[in-house]
This record gives sequence, structure tokens and C-alpha cells, in this order.
Amino acid sequence: MTPLTNQLPVTTQHIGPAGTNRLFAAGSHATLADHERTFGPLPTQGIGVSFIDVLEQSGLTGRGGAAFASWRKVATTGQSRRGILLQGRPVVIANGAEGEPLSFKDKTLLLHAPHLVLDGLLVAARAVSASSLYIYTTSAAMPAMEAAIAERHEVRRIQVIEAPETFISGQASAVVNAIGGGKALPMDPRRRLSESGLKGRPTLVLNVETLAHMALIARYGAQWFRSAGSDRDPGTRLVSVTGWGAEQVLEIEGDAGLGSVLAHAGVDFKAVQAVLVGGYHGRWVKSLDYRLTPSGSAEQTVRPGAGVLHVLSAGQCGLEVTAWIVEYLAGQSAKQCGPCMFGLPAMAKVLATFSRGDQDPQLIGELERLGNLVASRGACHHPDGTLQLIHSALEVFSEDIGAHLTGKCTRLNGSTA
Repeated sequence: MTPLTNQLPVTTQHIGPAGTNRLFAAGSHATLADHERTFGPLPTQGIGVSFIDVLEQSGLTGRGGAAFASWRKVATTGQSRRGILLQGRPVVIANGAEGEPLSFKDKTLLLHAPHLVLDGLLVAARAVSASSLYIYTTSAAMPAMEAAIAERHEVRRIQVIEAPETFISGQASAVVNAIGGGKALPMDPRRRLSESGLKGRPTLVLNVETLAHMALIARYGAQWFRSAGSDRDPGTRLVSVTGWGAEQVLEIEGDAGLGSVLAHAGVDFKAVQAVLVGGYHGRWVKSLDYRLTPSGSAEQTVRPGAGVLHVLSAGQCGLEVTAWIVEYLAGQSAKQCGPCMFGLPAMAKVLATFSRGDQDPQLIGELERLGNLVASRGACHHPDGTLQLIHSALEVFSEDIGAHLTGKCTRLNGSTA
């Protein structure tokens, strides 16, 4: 099948009432003059450790996928300042690696609003008294960030580091390892980056979109941020929409309805078989009634994860698409633990065999057996994220499983053999 690859978007839009077009308000490829004309100067002199309280009141969660409370990550790193004499001052890293193949929101943000990300990086640095700042991103966005830094004398100390375009290169410990001169592979999960990260110093790794929101919160306050979205999911977020027409990035309000987002993107609901929400470590859903939010029941909400909405058309085989993704994920692992070295490749082989025409009913049982061996045993989240995708596929495409066992594929209108 054709690989699911990411490309830069054609359009950037926003959803919601007037005032929710926040991150791209300065326009496309905003210069420093565009940026300051739209947002005004950053009040850096008034920002310090007290900003952590403002961040907590805002309810901002990380936009990189895990949705951790941003204030808690900042506070934990800030608390490590008590060991500054032994460890050195903290490090802050803007993570724009975006290894998820279906996501391009971070690249879009770095290309169109680089100064908002730089502002957020400066805000985070002042909140934890950091002395070293980095931007970690792929080659596509590096020129825009380097040009933005060149426009501003006060940020010349920021180093831009190229991230390899691999799936796991954006995992926080992999980011630190890469910047430190090693490979972009996850490190020991027991090691707390907030205590001992880059060169043994307290290290704060934040997604670039998270930092852009922090820059706006520093200017306008927590209540302004909460004026969009809902109490359980305040603010706005960026999503990459693929699989239908022109690829695009949308800025949506927190807790938005999946159906309303896709309608705004121009998707014809009659042609939609399912939607992959959250990316390759996300979840397939059929209903468009779900709310996009990191909190809430699994029956009514679906986690936006890396901010990916991939539409599967009615003519595509969801089992075949899932099999291709799992094969890709098995090849993208760090290969540092048994579940990644042996479990994922074995599951990929079984799923591929079944999706391509083998009618052995024991294959599904074997897939479940392997899943039980892999679950919660990986050195990082990669195996469990892959399992989440597989489990959702087996549930959402259950009717297709029955068809495949008879040698037919309902989506391809013919034999799977």
C-alpha cells in the first residue's frame, strides 16, 4: 500500500468564535515586526518562578502527545535548582522533532510563528532560571528558526539542533540523548530528566506548541487562555488533518467535537469509514460524536495525542492500513528491550499475514497472546502505544475481521488472497 507520509500543509485555519485564532494571528511566515505588531513585546522582566502559578491556573497541558500538566513539569525542574551548585543551572529544550508521520502541526508552527515559540522558550527559561536553551527540530524547520533567532539579539544564545526523522526521536529522553551527542534513542526510564538530564543538569523538555501557548499566557494571563475550550480542556490546540483532500493544520478549541472539526475541514461524512485520532500511537474510532480532549470517559471522548486526525475512506481496508502502520512501528523501535526487539515484529508479521489473505482463525488469538506478553513491559511507551492502535483496530474493524476469515475484504470489494 502507499505509505502514510507527512507533508507540509496547504492551509492553516482556526475553528471557533472570534478570538480563537491565536497561534497564527500574526499571519504566515511572521517576521519579528509582524509578531510584535500583533502580540506586543514579551514582558520578560516580570516573569519568574511565580509564573508557574499562572501556568497552573491556565490548565495548559502538553501538546506533544502525553498531555501532562505543563505547570507540573516546569515546577519539578524548577525545584531541582536547589542542587544548582552541584549540577549546574537548568536546561530548557523546545522539542519540535515531530517524528509522528501523520503530524505536521509543529513544522507549520515553526515555519509560520517562530517568534512565538522563541518567546515561550524564554518564558520557560526564566521560570526555572535556565542558562542553556535549545531548539530541537528537523531540517525542514531549521532555516526558519535560525532566521528568527538572527532577528533577535537577546536569543542568540539559543542553539538549534537537527533532529533525525525517526518515530522515537521526539521522546524526551531521546531528545536529551541526541543533543548530548548520542543517538536519538530513549534512555533509562528510571532517570528523571528534571533532576539529571543534559550533561547531568536539570532539564525541561517541552513541545514547541506548548511553548507557544506559554508565550501567550505570559502576555494575557490564565483566564484569557481559559476563555476558549472547556473547564476540563481549556485553550486551543493544533491538529493535523490528513486523508481527505488537502492536508491542513487547524487550530481548534479544547474539547471540540470530532464531527465539527472534520466538517470544518471539508470532509464528506458519507465517505468516512473511520478516523485515526492521535497518530500511530492513537486510536481508531467510527463515531464522529466523540469529544477531542485528554480527559473524560473512553465512551465519550478520545485523546488527541499528537494532534492527528487521519480520515480512512470507505474504500480502504482498515486492517491493511493498521498492518502497514504496525510494520512501520516495529521497524522504528529503539530495539533496547524484548517487547521492541521481538514482540512488535512478531505482532506485525501476524497482522500482515492475516490482513493479506491468510484465513487461519488462530491468527487473531496469536495476536492477542503476543499483546499480553508485550503489554507494560517495554523500556518506553512505544510498545504500549502500538498495542493501543492494534486493540482499537480489532474493535473498530471487527466486521472486517470476519470477512477476511472467509477470504473476502468488504472494503476492497474482492478477495484478500
